[in-house]
Amino acid sequence: MTIGLSMPLPAYTIDPAFMAKTAEGLGFDSIWYAEHPAVPVESNSPFPSTGGEIPWTYSHFTDPYIALARASAVTTTLKLGTGITLIPQRNPLILAKQVAALDFHSGGRFLLGIGTGWLKEEVEMFGGNFKRRWTQTREALDAMKAMWTQDPAEFHGEFFDFPPVRVFPKPAQKPYPPIIIGGAAKNVLQRIVDHADGWLPNRLKPPELKTSRAELDRLATEAGRDPKSISIIMYGQEPKKSVVQPLLDAGANSVVVRLTHVDTEAEMGAQMEQVAGELL
Repeated sequence: MTIGLSMPLPAYTIDPAFMAKTAEGLGFDSIWYAEHPAVPVESNSPFPSTGGEIPWTYSHFTDPYIALARASAVTTTLKLGTGITLIPQRNPLILAKQVAALDFHSGGRFLLGIGTGWLKEEVEMFGGNFKRRWTQTREALDAMKAMWTQDPAEFHGEFFDFPPVRVFPKPAQKPYPPIIIGGAAKNVLQRIVDHADGWLPNRLKPPELKTSRAELDRLATEAGRDPKSISIIMYGQEPKKSVVQPLLDAGANSVVVRLTHVDTEAEMGAQMEQVAGELL
């Protein structure tokens, strides 16, 4: 099985270096950190999975790029993913540099999981346009792709506009790290085929996944892309073989399972060993 680990919240109480080194030693494929940089105290945005209030833990994400940089320094093969980077809340000129540098210094191990965000107040607080956040995200991706592959690079769009610039280092992976779109927007599969390299859903049952895999393959073929070049990574799943194996059988390339928060490295190490024994 190709299994990754998503970090529990609060995400900063266990050293990312410990998490990564332990994960690699146990045979896990990847480690994933998410982000919500500043959660508004007052919000009318319903929490996606429940429709209710935002859990208190959502104020306790760490910075994924700092965490993954620390993780990369103590590992050699473990893949390093963001699950997800909130693109409308970031400046593409800065993000392009961060992505390229992390990929370069890790030897080409970065996976750029992205999303447009669901927390309206947070998106707008960071300068994003919530109603048009996919258009803003698409522009940001195009701008970053230019910076990753061209020298000099320039971009002229509605949301982002900059003259010729030089941005180094370039990513180790060519032409750039895999872009993996999260979420379940109505036309997410077409967006993946047009702009990305994979899908990072988290609330699909095996029959839905099987149908989506077939549709994604069809769209890829119609666009002249090899369907095998587009991955599906099921994210944040319960770490049980009875959950994971049906997802792999239904067409997932890999599954990222969620860990439970504990207070000490000893407890976390024991939990990771238990999960490895169940799945690997």
